[in-house]
Amino acid sequence: MWELSEDELPARLPEAIWGTPYVGGRFPGSRAVAETPGLAEGANCQLFAYAVLRHWALDVPGWRSSDLWDDTGLTERVAHAQPLDLVLFNATGEAWGAHVGVVVGEGQVLHLCAEVGRPAVWSMADFAARDRYRTLIGFKRVLRRA
Repeated sequence: MWELSEDELPARLPEAIWGTPYVGGRFPGSRAVAETPGLAEGANCQLFAYAVLRHWALDVPGWRSSDLWDDTGLTERVAHAQPLDLVLFNATGEAWGAHVGVVVGEGQVLHLCAEVGRPAVWSMADFAARDRYRTLIGFKRVLRRA
């Protein structure tokens, strides 16, 4: 999909994305986001992941994780992730309330979570080691529109 090395994709993101603080109440469709759009005031994992994709000219609606997982019109489920695919994790196999990140390389995911408080790149093993992220729900690829 993209001709970027694993290290190059995160390095080409603007500093403003890397400075995003985790704020759980700033999710797609929230009043806080409607009043003050963008990432400067913080974001949850979904809002952050969608902003990363927009930087690369990939756009998805402000879906919650279960809506993202259920969508078949703008995204597709894929068995093997590529850079800029979305990935969903949860404590269970349920997409509702799942954590959303962006694949940036082989087994590497850029995400925003309360535990770190700022964007971080974790390995798949880092997610599996935490109860709240131990279940890989799957990968979603944003379809390019003609």
